[in-house]
Amino acid sequence: MHLRARVEKDLEELLAQTELTAPVQTWPGADYRYRVIVGADKLPVVFQKLAESIDYDNFKNMIHASPTQQGKYYAYSPVWEIMYQQQQEPEEE
Repeated sequence: MHLRARVEKDLEELLAQTELTAPVQTWPGADYRYRVIVGADKLPVVFQKLAESIDYDNFKNMIHASPTQQGKYYAYSPVWEIMYQQQQEPEEE
């Protein structure tokens, strides 16, 4: 299974939190440049750690306040705005 990221540090942090040992690979030209390949048997550990890390009530505020994530704030904000606008559209029946 490929765990993919656009920022290498994100995978390094995930590996540290899960205590998995696998190299972060660089795939130049790929949509997600950085990858870690793990066996499917390791995914429950990854998903558990990711679920445990959600302890905030506002994603944008958490990103802005996080030293390792705040650089992504301005990338996430337009995505939030687009999805907010989608929510404002009347639902088709």
